[in-house]
Amino acid sequence: MVIEHNSQNNIYRSPYGAVSTSSKVTLRIFCKLDGIPHAVNLIYHFKDEKEKTIPMYYCKSVGTGCLYEVKITVPKEPGLIWYYFVIQINGYTYYYGNNLDKLGGLGQIYNSIPPSFQITVYKEGYKTPDWFKNAIAYQIFPDRFHRGDMDSFKAGRDDIIAREWTDIPYYKAEQFGKEYLANDFFGGNLDGVIKKLPYLKELGISLIYLNPIFKAYSNHKYDVGDYDEVDPMFGDIELFKDLCMEAKKLGINIILDGAFSHTGSDSKYFNKYNKYPTIGAYQSKESPYYPWYKFINHPDEYDSWWGFKTLPNLNELEPSFLEYILTAPNAIIKKWLRLGASGWRLDVADELPSEFLKIMRKKVKYYNPEAVIIGEVWEDASNKVSYGVHREYLLGKELDSVMNYPLRNAIIDFACEQTDSTFFARRLMSLYENYPKESLYTTLNFLSTHDTMRILTVLGGGRSLNLSKDKQAVFTLSKDLLDLAKKRLQNAILLLMTLPGVPCIYYGDEVGMEGFNDPFNRRPYPWGNEDIEVLGIYKKMIALRQGEPLFVSGKLELIYEHKSCFAFARLNKDKLMIVSVNMSSKESAYTRLDLARFYPESAYDIESNEKIDHINGIIIYDLPALGHKVIEVKCKTS
Repeated sequence: MVIEHNSQNNIYRSPYGAVSTSSKVTLRIFCKLDGIPHAVNLIYHFKDEKEKTIPMYYCKSVGTGCLYEVKITVPKEPGLIWYYFVIQINGYTYYYGNNLDKLGGLGQIYNSIPPSFQITVYKEGYKTPDWFKNAIAYQIFPDRFHRGDMDSFKAGRDDIIAREWTDIPYYKAEQFGKEYLANDFFGGNLDGVIKKLPYLKELGISLIYLNPIFKAYSNHKYDVGDYDEVDPMFGDIELFKDLCMEAKKLGINIILDGAFSHTGSDSKYFNKYNKYPTIGAYQSKESPYYPWYKFINHPDEYDSWWGFKTLPNLNELEPSFLEYILTAPNAIIKKWLRLGASGWRLDVADELPSEFLKIMRKKVKYYNPEAVIIGEVWEDASNKVSYGVHREYLLGKELDSVMNYPLRNAIIDFACEQTDSTFFARRLMSLYENYPKESLYTTLNFLSTHDTMRILTVLGGGRSLNLSKDKQAVFTLSKDLLDLAKKRLQNAILLLMTLPGVPCIYYGDEVGMEGFNDPFNRRPYPWGNEDIEVLGIYKKMIALRQGEPLFVSGKLELIYEHKSCFAFARLNKDKLMIVSVNMSSKESAYTRLDLARFYPESAYDIESNEKIDHINGIIIYDLPALGHKVIEVKCKTS
């Protein structure tokens, strides 16, 4: 007995992948059974609606089995369709659904109700900014990038701990006095970013993503004190305008980090420590900001982000807060776009109500249709459940796209030889299946952020080390592990630059910075002590992406996967760019690419510019351990 449905194959689902509202989708299932089935049914439901049972009919014979088919019209509103199959024969009932990993593609047979396959239905006309799809992004943690000429330590703060540029960030409560306060500063600022714009331009960067720059107590600024002001240690509004203007001259856009689910307790809105002239919510129930917060017992018991009392949670749908942040003529989101920003990255998007995001999209896109909205989501954002609710980030009414943590995790597991190429391919194609193309091609793809271990430390085996904070603070990779990490890095960066989405580099990764999680991943940039070998890797891979439009907009098709070897193509009707990697650190990989269906005319290794022979459309070569190859294939068009 054989039953088969592959949600990532046009034979079984056409079209496969996400579809727009009111589209028609054909679903098929292959059955090779001992006799004629009594019934073959599709079971599906939309969102949380009641399941529907639709009979499937014989389509055609294939070998010794048969294909059964049904056509459905998806709803007129965005949402998720969930489906599986039920086959009845000879008194038995078989269920066929998604695989146990819930990654889509080839499913499996069950004896009871199975996991469902997913169809993402997005709003017709959903569009994301094309300029963003073409970008190469660079994430900057402002206090740690560059000081410039401005002296941040003369910004009027007497409650900070000034550090030397080469110091290790504080990580113990006693270093701050008695509790961890994150008020150790290294003096990076917006003037420093301006001074390094030529460096970023030369590197190939066309977008800067700034961690929060608004006035706040901490060095990370996620405890917002005043959304209306640049933190004085970073500069002021005029300096921000200068940054945007100078960046634009070099073809570089700026997006800002918006933390709208909470503020700082030390803010003009909450004002717990009476540092602002305003009447804060903590100080009085008569404060205009009192409705913004969730008090349990005023003033000292209040809802806070993950229990951190320095981060009181906001009532995001409180009308006066919505007006201030989103809807007023000079609302915060519009104000900073007007000052020169090109979009927003939204901190902890899971904590923001769907209605807030829908209003934000309307207001941002009305003000500037080309402004981008990216959400921080750590899982598959198409089917993310937050607080018991299926989120609608990528259905055309909220975000443009999200930070691509699933891809990061998949690349790292593959590069560290924790998974093989087949499982890597399944994880990759699950995103390709679930995300609307407009979102997929704008995912912010990265290997490190301010919330993760530095990629070089990861690739050198850092994830397997169980070190104390004291040991993490001084840890550096041994020469052998550093050499291994650099070799793995070439393949990881190659994938980052050539798979769909917008590549993003965390400041300093490109010059070999190491570090475990916060705060060791937030050390100051090592100006004058860069690892030139690592910088060369990044420049080479960035240039590869910049030189080939297919890596931005080309269709993705998997070509080969076997053990540690993986190859895919980005293509149009005229040309393929084939990327292949061998993630084994010990063994070479025999690679056989069957390209006959593309009608190849000629093939070249783009690194050596040597012609590659193909016989009947088949190319064969060995990839050395941790090797890679990029091949350009011209296709016959007639």
